[in-house]
Amino acid sequence: MLFESSRMALRKMTEEDAELYHIWRNDLEVMQSTSPFLDIYHFEATKEFVNQVILGSHTSKSYMVLERKTETPIGVTSLINIDYKNRNAECIIDIGNKNYWGKGYGAEALKLLLDYAFLEMNLHRVSLRVFSFNQRAIKLYEKVGFQHEGRSRQSLFREGTWHDVIHMGILQNEYVKR
Repeated sequence: MLFESSRMALRKMTEEDAELYHIWRNDLEVMQSTSPFLDIYHFEATKEFVNQVILGSHTSKSYMVLERKTETPIGVTSLINIDYKNRNAECIIDIGNKNYWGKGYGAEALKLLLDYAFLEMNLHRVSLRVFSFNQRAIKLYEKVGFQHEGRSRQSLFREGTWHDVIHMGILQNEYVKR
């Protein structure tokens, strides 16, 4: 079934998810490897971000990642900057619940999102950006089939060091062969 695997399910993100998303958004350890902006946000700012950027945009689709048996929310995954004419989108995945890190949930959630992007939305290409120091994520993306397409050199300053942002992409025909 679409949006479900043996261990997880995706459900559309709602305004009620803002409170939990706020906790993850303010956890610097969670955001360290995914957000270019490390900051502490007031709840009203997070609520506005969820309503306008996540829920209010016609060019994005965001889903809560749930552990299936307990329906515990463990993260967020999204397609953003959806270009319907050229059948392209960018994907994002954040496992905010650290108890689920390193257990394959990110890979499963990404595969569910790509199934939806390629098999239901009929997108041609999905891209992503990843920080060069996030080797676990890079390996995951390569395993799923993403190809390296370029890098923005020294565009992220984190903990006193400059890091590259790596651009990766996967085409529909590359994904469906897997």
